[in-house]
Amino acid sequence: MRNTVIAATLLVVAVAAIFLVVRGRPDEPAAAPPPAVRTTTVQKGDLANTRLLQGNLGFGAARPVKGGTGTVTKLPAAGQATELGRELYRVDDQPVVVFYGATPLFRTLDTLGVKGSDVAVVMDNLAALGYQVGTRPGDVAKAELTPRVVEALKKWQKAVGVEQNGVLAPGRVLVLDRPMRVGTVKAQPGAPAAEELFELTPTTRLVTVQVPVSEAGALKAGMPVVVVRPDNREVPAEVTSVTNAPPQENGGGPKVDVVVTPDTPADVADLDTAPVRLKITTESRTGVLTVPLAALVALKEGGYAVQVPGGGLKAVKTGLYSQDLVEVSGDGVTEGLEVVTAQ
Repeated sequence: MRNTVIAATLLVVAVAAIFLVVRGRPDEPAAAPPPAVRTTTVQKGDLANTRLLQGNLGFGAARPVKGGTGTVTKLPAAGQATELGRELYRVDDQPVVVFYGATPLFRTLDTLGVKGSDVAVVMDNLAALGYQVGTRPGDVAKAELTPRVVEALKKWQKAVGVEQNGVLAPGRVLVLDRPMRVGTVKAQPGAPAAEELFELTPTTRLVTVQVPVSEAGALKAGMPVVVVRPDNREVPAEVTSVTNAPPQENGGGPKVDVVVTPDTPADVADLDTAPVRLKITTESRTGVLTVPLAALVALKEGGYAVQVPGGGLKAVKTGLYSQDLVEVSGDGVTEGLEVVTAQ
């Protein structure tokens, strides 16, 4: 009897121990849920690929100025703008005044009745300054140095402070095709006027880029581009000209000079000269369906598809690739369609 009680007691203790061991054992980890499927939607929008070129912002090609005979007695300051009828520099202490036109003075105008395009330039500029010169013929070759023109010339000479003789020699005016600004001043007062005195540049800031002919691609005048300033601000601009560059001394193959003008000069007015980048759109699509590259599924038989969340595949035709997006089209592929993406 006693042995039976002891056996029963031991059994109870053993069962209790087993219960405690089982209770103290940590829970089995639950099975991990399947990874969530990442999706995106087919979007409609614009795609573009761009190319960046290194360029320089400045005032374009410089034009050297020589003063003819005599001694330079006064020079303009760098950055000075030319003004119609105003002195730009002095030779033999006489002012050299700016006129605008297509023909430089190539002879001394001192004979009544002489005709030509240089006379037309004088008439146009005197008229623009408010002097009465009569009606200039439409054919510039028929513009004539009349007594009325000579009288207007004398009045202008009085206004600029020179001898009022009604005679105009080439060295007394500098004829430019448009307003310009003084670039680099290369001479000193006292230098012979026949030397290179200074350079003139356009007044508008331009971007110049030299590109190998093989890389010029579709660059052409009138093409819209973007100028990226040193501070990374983007400025809309337009290609002004694309011309063949002079052969390089070090070879390197033929190149073209590309000139770009900002649409709004004020966008670069705070810069004088600076390195910039030119962003050119090489390919573009508008209003196309796009998906991320990660949504494309390569098919065994070739080509691509997109996968819908239920697991089905829709074959697509790819178009333009742009960064992480691609143009797609195909049956059942519409804007807003939900597709699986690997990212």
